[in-house]
Amino acid sequence: MNKLVLIDGNSIANRAFYALPLLSNHKGIHTNAILGFTMMVNNVITNEQPDHILVAFDAGKTTFRHKTYKEYKGGRQKTPPELSEQFPFIRELLDAYDIPRYELADYEADDIIGTLTNRAEKEDFEIVIITGDRDLTQLVSEKTTVYITKKGIADMEKNTPKTLQEKYGLHPHQIIDMKGLMGDLSDNIPGIPGVGEKTALKLLHQFGGTVESVLEHSDEISGKKLKEKVEENKESAILSKKLATIHTDSPIEVNLKDTKYNGYQEEKVIPFLKEMEFKQMLRNFEDSEQITNKAKLEATDFEILTEIKAEHFAKETALYIELENDNYHTANFVGIAIHSEKGSFFFSKETALKSSDFKKWLEDEKQTKLVYDAKKIIVSTNRLGIKGQGITFDIMLASYLLNPSESIDDFYSVATRHQFENIESDEAVYGKGAKRKIPSEDIVAEHLVRKAFAIAKLTEPLITELENNKQLELMEELELPLSFVLAQMEIYGVKVDTLRLEEMKDELLSRLTNLEISIHALAGKEFNINSPKQLGSVLFEDLKLPVIKKTKTGYSTAADVLESLSGQHEIIDEILTHRQLGKLQSTYIEGLLKVTDKNTKKVHTRFNQTLTQTGRLSSVDPNLQNIPIRLPEGRKIREVFVPSEPNWKIFSADYSQVELRVLAYISQDKDLIYAFQHDYDIHTKTAMDVFHVGENDVDALMRRQAKAVNFGIVYGISDYGLSQNLGITRKEAKAFIDRYFVSYPAVKEYMEEIVRSTKEKGYVETILHRRRYIPEITSRNFNIRSFAERTAMNTPIQGSAADIIKKAMILMKERLEKENLQARLLLQVHDELIFEAPEQEIELLQKIVPDVMENAVTLSVPLKVDSAFGNTWYDAK
Repeated sequence: MNKLVLIDGNSIANRAFYALPLLSNHKGIHTNAILGFTMMVNNVITNEQPDHILVAFDAGKTTFRHKTYKEYKGGRQKTPPELSEQFPFIRELLDAYDIPRYELADYEADDIIGTLTNRAEKEDFEIVIITGDRDLTQLVSEKTTVYITKKGIADMEKNTPKTLQEKYGLHPHQIIDMKGLMGDLSDNIPGIPGVGEKTALKLLHQFGGTVESVLEHSDEISGKKLKEKVEENKESAILSKKLATIHTDSPIEVNLKDTKYNGYQEEKVIPFLKEMEFKQMLRNFEDSEQITNKAKLEATDFEILTEIKAEHFAKETALYIELENDNYHTANFVGIAIHSEKGSFFFSKETALKSSDFKKWLEDEKQTKLVYDAKKIIVSTNRLGIKGQGITFDIMLASYLLNPSESIDDFYSVATRHQFENIESDEAVYGKGAKRKIPSEDIVAEHLVRKAFAIAKLTEPLITELENNKQLELMEELELPLSFVLAQMEIYGVKVDTLRLEEMKDELLSRLTNLEISIHALAGKEFNINSPKQLGSVLFEDLKLPVIKKTKTGYSTAADVLESLSGQHEIIDEILTHRQLGKLQSTYIEGLLKVTDKNTKKVHTRFNQTLTQTGRLSSVDPNLQNIPIRLPEGRKIREVFVPSEPNWKIFSADYSQVELRVLAYISQDKDLIYAFQHDYDIHTKTAMDVFHVGENDVDALMRRQAKAVNFGIVYGISDYGLSQNLGITRKEAKAFIDRYFVSYPAVKEYMEEIVRSTKEKGYVETILHRRRYIPEITSRNFNIRSFAERTAMNTPIQGSAADIIKKAMILMKERLEKENLQARLLLQVHDELIFEAPEQEIELLQKIVPDVMENAVTLSVPLKVDSAFGNTWYDAK
C-alpha cells in the first residue's frame, strides 16, 4: 500500500515559530520557524518513509468562505514580520528536499489536503496528515490518520476513529457539527454564544448527533438560557458548520502522481542547511565532504619534522602557531604546523630556530602564507628574531568581517562556524583551568596540523563569501594591513614613568583616605563605604534619603541610583568621587604597575581587532582605550606615558568631530555639509539653526544643548535620553529634537531610511562596506526593537569613523617609511593617534600627520585634525 503524507504548511510553520526561541543566522535572517519546519521534515521522512508527500499552503488572506462570512478569521492577529519573512525560506527548504508544495487561490491548505485525501482513499492509499489544526480531524478514517502537534512540533497527538470516539464519543464526520455548535475562536467562527465543547457534545449526544437534529429538537433542550441561545442562533450554527467543513472536491491542479517522492539529494539540502547555519543538522551529514571540508587525517598523514628544509614549503602554505596562552608577548610556543600541496608538517620552536630555511621562508614576501590571527603570528615570531611577511589571508579577520556579532573565542569557534568539523576544541586536547596540560607531541602535532589544514580549506570559501558581500577589499586593503600596523605597535610598546606612577599611587591613597574621613563625618559614623548593605543603611535609614530602587538583598546603591540622588545630600558626590578614585587606583595605577616590563619599563597593550561590532579597536593588558578622563586624577594618568628615547616627544593627533562629519556625508544634509565646509563651530551653528538666533546671540547654555543633541543624534537618542542628559523635561527634549530635524531634514530622512533598509536587509553597512547584522530590528518587543533601531542609526556612523582612522593608520605607516622618519605610531585611542618622535621631527609631523589623516578617505565634507606634542601623553593634549 502506498503511503501519502500531507503537511499543513502554514499551521506547522506557525507552531514551529512559537515553539522555538527567536533565532537568526549571521545574515540577519530569522530562522526559528525554518529550523522547526526542517526538523519536522526530517522526522517525517525518517519515521513515515512516505511514497508520496505534499505540503499545502494557504494562498492568501481571503478564501471562498469570506464570501459567505466576511468576518471569517477576522479576529486573528497580524502575522509577525519575524515569521512572515521565513515563509520564502521554508519554500526553499521544501525545494531543496524535493518535496512538492502547492497552494490555490481562494482555498485554504485544509481544502487541498481534504481533496487529496479524498482521492487517495479511493486509490487505497494510507494517508498521514500532519497539522496543528484540529479541524482536519474531520478527515480521519480507517485509512487516514491525523497527527496534531502538541508542545512544539516533535510531540504529536495521533487521531484515529477510535481515539475520536474515546475522546468525544463522535465519528470523524461529526467534528463539523461540534464546531457548528461551539464555534472556533481561532478562525472567528461564531457558533452559538455560550456553548463550549462540553455543552456541544452534550447536545449532540442527546439530540441525534448533528447540528440540524439539535436545532430540530431545540424546544426539548433543558435550561431556559441555553434553549433561548440555541433558538436565537440557529442560522449562526448552520453557517458555522458550513464554514468548518473542509472541501474534499476542490479544483486543485495537482494530482496524486505529482506527490510521488523519491527522496532528497544531499548536494541540494546541504547548501540550504549551511546558509541557515543549522549546525546540528549538518552534523547528521558528517560523511559528506561538502559540508565539513574534512580530510581523513590520520597519524600517517602528517610528519613531525626535526629538520626543516625549503622543500617543505609551497608557494602558498597555511601556517598555524600555537602558544600556551593568549598573551603572546610573554607566551611560550606549543608548536608550529603547516599545510600545503607538499603535505602536512609539525615542528617545535627549537626546530624552527635551528632552520635558516624556515626564517627565510617566513620573511619572504613572495611566499604566500594563509593564517589564523596574523597579528599574533607577527608578534610571536618577532620574539624569535624573525620578521613575518607574506601573509595574504587571515581566516579570523575574515570570519569577523562576515559577522562581527559572533564572538571570536578561539580557532575552534571560527572553524566550526564555517562548517569545518574535523577538529577538536583546545579544551578537549589540553584540558581546562587547573587541569590544563600539554599532552604528548604526537597528539599536539595532529591537533595543530588539523588547524593548519582548516586554514587551507576555509580560505577559498571565505574569500567567496567576502566577495559576495563586497567585503574582500575591506579585508585585503584595510583589516589585514592594519593587523601588520597593530603588530608593530604592540612590539614597540609604550614607556611608562614608573616613579611618577608610584607617586600617583601615594597621592590617590591619601585622597581616598581624606574622602573616607569626610564621608564618615557626613554620615555621623564610621562604616565600610565599599559595602552596599552598610552604605544603603546609612543613606536610606540614617540620612532618610528617598529610596530609588531595591534589590533582593536590600537597597540598591548602584551608580545610576547615586547619580539620581546627586544634589540631595553632599555625601552623594563624595561617595561617587570615592568610587571613581578607587577604580582608578585598582584598575589603572596598580594595574599598570603589574603589566609594566621591569627591564624596559614598557607596557605592550594588545589591540583586539575582532571584538566590537562597529569595527572600533579595543585594548587589553592594559586597557588604554578607556582611561577615565572626567576626573582630573584620571586625566593625569596620561602623565606616566612618556617617550622611550631621550630628547624625544609624544605627538598626538585627534580627529575633530569625525562622527558628525560622517553623519553629514551619509545623510547629505546640505546645511550640515555647508557648516563643515565653511569651518563653522558645529555646535554654535546647530544652536543658531534650532533657536533661530544669530551667532553672537548663542549663549553657553544654547551651545551645550546643541552639542548634546548633535552627539545624541549620532547615537539615536530618545527624548527621554536627552532629557536626562540636559536635566530638562521630556516634552522640552522632544521639542528640541523636533526643531533639530526641521533644521536638518536630510538627517531625519537618513534615520528613517536606514531603519527601513535594515528591516528589509537585516544589516547595515559603513562607507567601506563593513557590515553589522541587526536581526532584533523586527522584534515584537518594543524595547528590543527600539534599541535595534538606534543601533541601525549609529552603526554606519561609528563604523565609518572607525574605518577612517584605521585607513589613516595604514597610510601613516607608509608615509613615515617614505619620509624615512624615526617617529613611531604607539597607540590608537578612539579618534586619536599617539606617536613618539625625535624632537627634530616634530615640525614635519605637524604637517604630514594631519595631511594623511585628513585625506585618508574622500568625503563631501572635510575631515579636520588637531595635533599637539609634549613630554608626556598628558602634555600632548
